[in-house]
Amino acid sequence: MTRLHFDCFSGISGDMILGALVDAGLPFQELVRGLKAVRAGGYVLRSKQVRRGGLHATKVDVVVREGFRAPLSLQTIQRTIRASRLPAPVKDRSLDVFERLAQAEGIAHRVSPTKVQFHEVGVVDSIVDVVGSLLGCHLLGVERITASSVNLGAGMIETAHGRLPVPGPAVAALARKVPVYSAGPVRELTTPTGMAVLTSLAQDYGPLPLMRPMAVGYGAGTSDTHEWPNVLRVFLGEAWTVAQARASGEAETVVQIETNLDDLNPQAYETVVDRLFAAGAVDVTLTPVIMKQGRPGIVLAALASRGQVEAVAGVMLRETTTLGVRMQELQRVILPRRMQQVRTKGGAVRVKVADTGAGGMKAAPEYQDCKRIAERTGLPVREVMEEAMRVFRRQGQGRKGRVRGHA
Repeated sequence: MTRLHFDCFSGISGDMILGALVDAGLPFQELVRGLKAVRAGGYVLRSKQVRRGGLHATKVDVVVREGFRAPLSLQTIQRTIRASRLPAPVKDRSLDVFERLAQAEGIAHRVSPTKVQFHEVGVVDSIVDVVGSLLGCHLLGVERITASSVNLGAGMIETAHGRLPVPGPAVAALARKVPVYSAGPVRELTTPTGMAVLTSLAQDYGPLPLMRPMAVGYGAGTSDTHEWPNVLRVFLGEAWTVAQARASGEAETVVQIETNLDDLNPQAYETVVDRLFAAGAVDVTLTPVIMKQGRPGIVLAALASRGQVEAVAGVMLRETTTLGVRMQELQRVILPRRMQQVRTKGGAVRVKVADTGAGGMKAAPEYQDCKRIAERTGLPVREVMEEAMRVFRRQGQGRKGRVRGHA
């Protein structure tokens, strides 16, 4: 399955989408030929390489030579698209995008979507941006589209209706149920056209999903601020399924439960960690941080399977001073592994063996086994661990049976 992920760290617009798709491998001339299927007025599509901040990107411009003589209604644009020779999926999605735009503009101006007017030259640009973006995804054979949270920009913008806050009313209306934020330069980073295309295409929002990227494209926006790379980044590649992940490792979903602590007696951490593991945590970490008002603190984090989340979170809430915990689902890929027992002079030690593929492996003795022998014999635990590895290497790879374990 071909997958496309939009990384909207600098917002999104129609020309940025076109540029990113071309930069990721969409044949530009094939895009130009495909757009001739819709009568969108007189224009020329141009592509060039530019630099935005520290990134090289592709800028696609719609150079309008002749616009429509009068503002166009939603119904007129819909008739134009329906009368085109575009592929049926592109035609249907284009109609959906303009319906979204009309609804957003209607909310912004408190009128019915059927009363919204798309004005003159600007509508040529919008039609090409919308149809070109959707046609580009179609030509690339994209089957699933995801996106990051969307950076809307900040500050104020000048419009025909006066100064307005970023995001403008239309973008704000389109952003409903979409994860958004504001960062970077004081300017508009996301346009109504870009947001309308994104909300029509994106099937899910979040960080870069598990996938095998085959190409990465950068589409430049019009504004160029040297301190900020104003580009849209896209990852184009193959979906990485659980079955494929298991071919080179094992994939699973885990939940990260964490909380910030700055008033817990450090002597309690050992007991808390032990009880988190007893409740089913597969890993526990303590990370020093600086918290508000310069106070030193600790981020206590645990990984657990979905079935153990309630028990692990319960330990954090009961055993620490925190009033709440944060949770998020993560995917991790772990190497297949097995346990092999070796016999040292001081006793049996289990060795965890991970297969890395192509005959390679990683191995490590279980610390608790080595610690127990060290305490009984008086030897340094380091020497017990080194002896266990020497015995393991002499025995070779040993038995082949694999057991599920945790990294």
